[in-house]
Amino acid sequence: MSVQCEVAVKAAEGAPMGLFERYLTVWVFLCIVAGVALGQMFPALFQAVGRLEVARVNLPVGLLIWVMIIPMLLKIDFRALHQVKEHWRGIGVTLFINWAVKPFSMAFLGWLFVRGIFSPYLPAGQIDSYIAGLILLAAAPCTAMVFVWSNLCKGEPHFTLSQVALNDAIMIFAFAPLVALLLGLSAISVPWDTLFLSVLLYIVIPVALAQGWRSYLLGRGEMVFARTLQRLHPFGLSALLATLVLLFAFQGEAILKQPLVILMLAVPILIQVYFNSGLAYLLNRRFGVAHCVAGPSALIGASNFFELAVAAAISLFGFDSGAALATVVGVLIEVPVMLSVVKIVNASKGWYEAGSKA
Repeated sequence: MSVQCEVAVKAAEGAPMGLFERYLTVWVFLCIVAGVALGQMFPALFQAVGRLEVARVNLPVGLLIWVMIIPMLLKIDFRALHQVKEHWRGIGVTLFINWAVKPFSMAFLGWLFVRGIFSPYLPAGQIDSYIAGLILLAAAPCTAMVFVWSNLCKGEPHFTLSQVALNDAIMIFAFAPLVALLLGLSAISVPWDTLFLSVLLYIVIPVALAQGWRSYLLGRGEMVFARTLQRLHPFGLSALLATLVLLFAFQGEAILKQPLVILMLAVPILIQVYFNSGLAYLLNRRFGVAHCVAGPSALIGASNFFELAVAAAISLFGFDSGAALATVVGVLIEVPVMLSVVKIVNASKGWYEAGSKA
């Protein structure tokens, strides 16, 4: 182990994966069952919830998304951006994967599987919407769960923090143009005003509120900040589960008619996770990056900010759209897939360091 990684292990911060995060797939599955059942039992109620919109933004979901993502954004310290130069090779690899490879590889896989191989088995009217959901999922790099993955692979904490802060800053400006470009290349029309409104509501305003709140809390002391994060945690998890129940209540009819849709949508997501994490890992090894940086680099390169993707899909295409369902499939498989990447990164440490120039 390099000196850099020894220091990283001693300095690593963050709690181990909690009960909710570890069994997120189970909770999502339970939300599928509950949502489908409730949607069939009380269709009028959920239709009424779906009509609570202003400028194509569903108000209940908008509120739930804010409750979900603001606690996550509180953890981001944009002052960490000055540390970017300390890990410029790892940062460069991750940026390349996140912004130049992953969205385009996902669009290609969407075209290949959804519009090609699986198209005879999918509802024809939702093909474009499924592809749009996959693109939205890949266009937003992960913000919160990355800290868990980094901790599990003994990642360099300063690299992880600075990389996430940089990705969040880039997302403010790049998310909307990138999504519009890829949807355009896929011949999927998207209203620009709704797309920019989604960026404003689910990136710009929450980031500004979270950073203002963060400054206020830290001004009152680190203990106050830590206690606030701990108290907010259950609210964020509850908001995520409530959003998923709403989504599956609207998707229930489609799921009951074609239950294999979820498995077919999972295929391109799985392939892109392993492809992008593997490419990031190999590039870091080629450039002599320390393993404690390469690990989180691979994980950040592969994971997604699924909360933003879900919110944008609902705003752009609606609750009952294929886009919304595709983004939720990303939530469903996030934890087991990323845990498998963590296991690969940890198990291959000796091989990595034997071939690294570091």
